[in-house]
Amino acid sequence: MDVRSVCLCVLLCVRCWAGPVEDVKIDRYSLPTLCAREVQQGDYVRYHYTGTFTNGTKFDSSLDKGAPFMGLVGSESKVIPGLDRGVQGMCVNERRKITIPPHLGYGVTGAGSVIPPDTTLVFDVILLDVWNKADKAEIRTLFRPQGCRRSVQRSDFVRYHYNGTLLNGTVFDSSYWRNITYNTYVGQGELIKGMDEGLLGTCIGERRSIIIPPFLAYGEKGYGSKVPAYATVIFDVLLVDVFNVKDDVQVEVQDVPQPCRRKAKAGDFIRYHYNGTFQDGTPFDSSYQRNSTYNTYIGLGHVIAGMDKALLGVCVGERRRVTIPPHLAYGENGTGSLIPASAVLTFDLHIIDFHNPSDSVDIRVTHAPAECSNTCTANDLITYRYNCSLLDGTRLYSSYVPYRQHLPQVTLGQGAVIEGLEKGLQGMCVGERREVTIPPHFGHGQDGGSGVPSSAVLLFELELLELQRGVPEGYLFLWLEDSPEPLFPAMDLNHNQEVPLEEFTDFIKLQVSEGRGRLRPGVDSDVIIRDMFTNQDQNSDGKITANELRVQTDHGEIPDHEEL
Repeated sequence: MDVRSVCLCVLLCVRCWAGPVEDVKIDRYSLPTLCAREVQQGDYVRYHYTGTFTNGTKFDSSLDKGAPFMGLVGSESKVIPGLDRGVQGMCVNERRKITIPPHLGYGVTGAGSVIPPDTTLVFDVILLDVWNKADKAEIRTLFRPQGCRRSVQRSDFVRYHYNGTLLNGTVFDSSYWRNITYNTYVGQGELIKGMDEGLLGTCIGERRSIIIPPFLAYGEKGYGSKVPAYATVIFDVLLVDVFNVKDDVQVEVQDVPQPCRRKAKAGDFIRYHYNGTFQDGTPFDSSYQRNSTYNTYIGLGHVIAGMDKALLGVCVGERRRVTIPPHLAYGENGTGSLIPASAVLTFDLHIIDFHNPSDSVDIRVTHAPAECSNTCTANDLITYRYNCSLLDGTRLYSSYVPYRQHLPQVTLGQGAVIEGLEKGLQGMCVGERREVTIPPHFGHGQDGGSGVPSSAVLLFELELLELQRGVPEGYLFLWLEDSPEPLFPAMDLNHNQEVPLEEFTDFIKLQVSEGRGRLRPGVDSDVIIRDMFTNQDQNSDGKITANELRVQTDHGEIPDHEEL
């Protein structure tokens, strides 16, 4: 064997006898429950560390410096190889004890006066953050409502709640702490780049987690004392509202009763119920809770501009959903504690009625009898049936109720009923039926009445049952023909020059029975005749004489029996 073979053999033997090179020892003594990502070569990391010798003596700590280490993992790493190798595969919030042999630490030279030569080092590490330059904002949808009609687009204005945390779970900010949404434009550079991208496509009511790497967040400067430099941030977002400055009022017609005889126009006075909610469904107001409609003029600026616009063209009884952007509602200031700034409002409307101050009583004949020779007029006593309702069908009063003992009677022209009903009853035939719509200025007005809401339009269904011709107001009896001349001899049936009550009663009843005169209807005839007799018996001696049928005036004597 030559010298070269011997040398080679010796070399080979020496290498075999040296044994394996010692590697980094890793003790993963605290692992997080979830690990979404492990450190790989090419990643950037942030971690806290404490470096000790094997006897426990500390030689360095990021905690003492008050700032974690941040650097690249892999070929361009600026840490000792053992530490670079030891953090690979770590999860955020994981704790490791990394034992590094000298040849993967500071080797045979050590590190000045701090690390002696050939020293084994122990690093206790907790990983705070990991990211890569290839990373993008990561979106994790936590909840997405069904029926997403609109999602966030660039140039939209949004309102959202958020919790902001670092990757290790440390909360650095929250809109919930301030009990107010964060309000901003999207896609116009008013947000960090990752949030600008992460909000796109979000629906109202959607919850999403947006994980943003440092270069799309707060970068090398961080954000004050809240977000450290080179920190990945996570925003858990709940989108409350979205609109665009180009948005107009949106109207969704849900139900229109037929027929729709008239549509609301500017200048009308309208009564409606509503439920008001924000776009996420949170209620803020309701007329139903107050058990009272909202009453206003429309088209005249008495309500917010969006509502003014949305109420035009509605029908009585119509239901519609109206979405109003803030620039047509309460704007960027909101209103007190009820409506926040820049809030989109949704109203579910039910139109109860509307009218115009120029409206008259509307009469529709629903049944006309074949024969109609007599129609009722002022001073007539009529008997009728009715139903009284609001225009939405709510029944207020009815003569059809079982417990009612008598059908309603009224003498027309005496102011005994509201003016609109008086107008609606005029000119009816017995057996005729009508629908009469009465605006409030011919009804109970803006103050309402017993059981009648303020400014309510009323609908009466009428049927005329009986008609008794009347006498003018202030009269008890009316001649239908010329009265006898002279009157007293015709009244003095036994020609004894005096007329007692019995004789007077017989005379008047004879005129009525033969169609020459008419008593005031609706009052007992004996009562009326007794009043008439009392009016003529001027000396109250129980009889009427010829002189008592005359009265002295400045112009001479005139008969005082016009009503006779």
